[in-house]
Amino acid sequence: MTTASAVQTQTKQRPWWLTLISGILAVVIGGILLFGSLGARVQTYMVLVTFLGIWWMVQGIFDIISIFVDRSMWGWKLFIGIVSIAAGFYILSYPVIAAVALPKIFVLVLGIWGLMYGIILLIMAFQGGGWGAGILGVLGIIFGIALMGNYYVVGMGLSMLWTAAVFAFVGGFFMIFRAFQQRSA
Repeated sequence: MTTASAVQTQTKQRPWWLTLISGILAVVIGGILLFGSLGARVQTYMVLVTFLGIWWMVQGIFDIISIFVDRSMWGWKLFIGIVSIAAGFYILSYPVIAAVALPKIFVLVLGIWGLMYGIILLIMAFQGGGWGAGILGVLGIIFGIALMGNYYVVGMGLSMLWTAAVFAFVGGFFMIFRAFQQRSA
């Protein structure tokens, strides 16, 4: 007797040591951005911006190469690949301008995401998702509109950078803890 529940597929888990290394890096980077001297903060942030530019360029190249392996949605893959390469090239060519603009762009993207997520949750609430989805949908819409409305406020991007540093610092400790849980399991 074979049923769908009887057939188990093994999912490969990320190696524990990779989670440990990621956690340590997150704690170090978050700690430097939060507690380091001003010079160390700026240098760390500029290194992160440079890595982002390199990552976008490499990802764009891989997106274009993937067209030759899988032709489905090749137009989107080509478009995303070209945009990624252009964004990475721009960041690497003008790192200071990119470093100033990226936190503000992050605020705008997060606002758009909050608005879209809120609308989706409201639709789910009206389709029987419950009052919890409705409340979260309204909060998501308010959050998204507030972020998009305050996009040009001076310091909004810096507050997002500080928030990301706090998440990296605290989240790094959780990743380290999780790595040791994985190792003992």
